[in-house]
Amino acid sequence: MESTLAAREDAVTILKLYELRQESVMRKARTWMTAEFWPSSADEVRVILDDFGSEKNSWFRQVTSYWEMAAALVNHGILAQELFVDANSEPFSLAAKFWPYLQEIRTQSPMFLIQMERLLERSAGGRQKLEFHLQRQAARRNRLQEAAR
Repeated sequence: MESTLAAREDAVTILKLYELRQESVMRKARTWMTAEFWPSSADEVRVILDDFGSEKNSWFRQVTSYWEMAAALVNHGILAQELFVDANSEPFSLAAKFWPYLQEIRTQSPMFLIQMERLLERSAGGRQKLEFHLQRQAARRNRLQEAAR
């Protein structure tokens, strides 16, 4: 895809996305999702998806839908792709948590992370960030497995 320069409106949008991430419930949801929830299979994701009404289900949906919405803004040309990729790491880290199980998760939730996938198809920088987080998380899983032995 052709590179486009970010406009002042893109800066406003990036800053608004950052501001929304600071809302208290969103902050709790993001903390759980980034620091506590480390699925090792699609089944572990399904447990959360099937637990309707639970706090963890709400947090899961809040964080994933937030980043899907942000990725959709990029995919529809509302927000400059390069600025989004340069200004964020969290969506790529979260995508990496689910990437190894993505197709299996989609048997239950066909649209899961579809906007992130579309963004990654168009963004070399995004793919680099995803790859970086995939490697980091694989190393983390290996350390956890070794510690459990």
